[in-house]
Amino acid sequence: MTIARTEAPTGKGVLLARSWRDHVVYIGFVVVFAFFAITQGPSFLSGTTLVNIVTQATPITIMAVGAVFVLSLGEIDLSIGSTVALAALTAALALQATGAWWIAALAGLAVGAAVGLVNGLFITLVRLPSFLVTLATMGLVAGLAQQVTNLQSVPVTDQAFGWIFGAGAVAGVPILIVWSVVVAAIGWHVLRQRRFGAHVLAVGNNASAARVSGIRVTRVRIAVFMLSGATAALAGLLYAGRLAGATYTLGTTDLMSVLAAVIVGGTALTGGRASMIGAVVGSLFMSMINYGLLLAGLTVAQQEIVRGIIILIAVSLSLRGKKGS
Repeated sequence: MTIARTEAPTGKGVLLARSWRDHVVYIGFVVVFAFFAITQGPSFLSGTTLVNIVTQATPITIMAVGAVFVLSLGEIDLSIGSTVALAALTAALALQATGAWWIAALAGLAVGAAVGLVNGLFITLVRLPSFLVTLATMGLVAGLAQQVTNLQSVPVTDQAFGWIFGAGAVAGVPILIVWSVVVAAIGWHVLRQRRFGAHVLAVGNNASAARVSGIRVTRVRIAVFMLSGATAALAGLLYAGRLAGATYTLGTTDLMSVLAAVIVGGTALTGGRASMIGAVVGSLFMSMINYGLLLAGLTVAQQEIVRGIIILIAVSLSLRGKKGS
């Protein structure tokens, strides 16, 4: 009788598995770009379209930076979409009351950080799961956004605010692209070059071991959720500046795109592993899908179906790669 032997994965096999896992987002980006370039032709490859793809990805990119830190902890923040709307409305109302763009911006960012602080305190001190806490605050913040203006939109007419957070350009480069590059660069630097980023990854890997090694786990978790709220608030400011107004519906459909961008980009849902560059590429990937479907002439319902299928496939491939490593 012949006994079959099961061989352990070779070093080369493990390396290939990790390589596939690490490059899912880049492979997907190239494949989808090539598909739309072939099917849509010059209309997709024009400079205007490519710039629009990047600028429309900016709010997702900004929120993805914060989400990378949250998922690196092994946590999740479902309240970012609602925070976008509340921060934008707060900034718009503060702008009407004071006429000072910087006061409006600080007010919006403060609201986002406050939401993150509430999330962090309930998660760390009350010891509730982040899923339940942020699910509750998602509804709470959404209700506040609707209540604060009685479902009415608030116009933003201040030229300085509009230039800084939407319509401006630096050396011919749209200000939204500048925001994306700056925030992503800061996020990468903090995650990879600063002690705080190392602490976040350590807590995500093993919170008990991180605590024994002297890391203040509670403080790290609260800071990360405040960072997530602040990035969502900044995205709200950018929406308000670009659209010249704020409404309670801002950010309501962004959560899925943000999480997909971060997960496909290489950040582990279980914590301890993150890729800031991958998350940025993932946000561009999601924006490209949205824009390509729009150029293809699909109805809103058809776009939602196709987008959901693409996201499901991309995330499945990414998570399968992680399990295979």
